[in-house]
Amino acid sequence: MLEGLRVGDSGEKSVEVTRELTIAMHDPSLPEVYGTPMMIYLMEVAAAEVMQPFLPDGWISVGVEVNVRHLAATLKGERVTAKATVIELAKNLVKFEVEAHDSRQLIGSGTHTRAGLDLERFKRGLERREQG
Repeated sequence: MLEGLRVGDSGEKSVEVTRELTIAMHDPSLPEVYGTPMMIYLMEVAAAEVMQPFLPDGWISVGVEVNVRHLAATLKGERVTAKATVIELAKNLVKFEVEAHDSRQLIGSGTHTRAGLDLERFKRGLERREQG
């Protein structure tokens, strides 16, 4: 599994910060700045997109660990780009160095680990949980 994926492989994902991605979406008394969960999600999507071409048919990746610091505020209307770079491969686990930048600076950094798994097997496990 993950044949061909190498340490150093990387990918990026970008988004424009809209009101829906700010902390003000959940509390109008707060400023319209990019929310930490949204930044982490963007980092996870960038990492998932790096892995996906190397997974067997019918497999997906899921996040299993996140260790990220949100370093600076980003205002609504700015663009954020997350980058994920493979730093470690172990069986079906891939560890990434992740970072996010807006047009001015580094706004977040850390690590993120993802696991590859068979989607049908995963769905069967979910069905057993729903029944039991």
